[in-house]
Amino acid sequence: MAIQFTSHGKPIPNGNLLIVDGLNLAFRWKHQGTTDFEHEYVRTVQSLAKSYNCGEIVILGDGGSNYRKSIDPEYKANRKERYAEQTEEEAKEFEMFLAEFSTTMSTLKRKGYLTLKYAGVEADDIAALICQNRENIGVDEIWMISSDKDWDLLVDEKISRFSTVTRKETTLLNWDEHYDFDPYYYLTYKALTGDKGDNVPGVDGIGPKRATQLIEQYGDVFDIMASLPLDGKYKYIQNLNEFGSEGLEAGVKLMDLTYDVNAAVLGHGEEIIGLVENYVSEDRL
Repeated sequence: MAIQFTSHGKPIPNGNLLIVDGLNLAFRWKHQGTTDFEHEYVRTVQSLAKSYNCGEIVILGDGGSNYRKSIDPEYKANRKERYAEQTEEEAKEFEMFLAEFSTTMSTLKRKGYLTLKYAGVEADDIAALICQNRENIGVDEIWMISSDKDWDLLVDEKISRFSTVTRKETTLLNWDEHYDFDPYYYLTYKALTGDKGDNVPGVDGIGPKRATQLIEQYGDVFDIMASLPLDGKYKYIQNLNEFGSEGLEAGVKLMDLTYDVNAAVLGHGEEIIGLVENYVSEDRL
């Protein structure tokens, strides 16, 4: 689908929900070197809601992840290192960017859209909680707006993702255009390959192709764990045996968005669901 980012005005409530990975979308303008993006951000969100026939919009802020850092203190530690290496000018520009994003979130809230952010809670986990409770809160279809492929863990018949970076959609219908395995095995794929952006180690020497081969031969991550140690002289097989069940299990805990989502939102689950449920049931016509 070709998305034209133009102003379509406020969407009409209809039971479909647009979930926006707030900071992720804002980086679209940072990468362009634009520091004044408040109004264009709002227009973009409204345009996406119109394009995907979503009558409700929820924008998620990111407060970090106390949950994942309790599992692995090195989770996303590489990002702090990058920020520490910034020049004084780069640090000032980044501060201005965050200030503009904060202003944008306030504007969206003032316009009547639901904005959610909790200290120590990642936007990914708020999205996962909403997606898990889609039917209970009265939502029919969900479109997630994020360039973060981790969100593909949430894709199902009624839940899809659009990236404003690649301008591509990931849906259950076109899944095989993106991956060579069924959606069920996506977490296994992530546990094997890791996530450099989040500083989550995978198995050295295992990339997309070898991960897919292991899935085809052994099954999901738990089947692979039960099969260890694997026979084979290839270095990546030896690395996998050394990585072991503990390494794979740690990867699952760090990257799964569906297993322990209540723990990941640090006890805010009922409040989040209540806010979303009230929002989608409001008569805003």
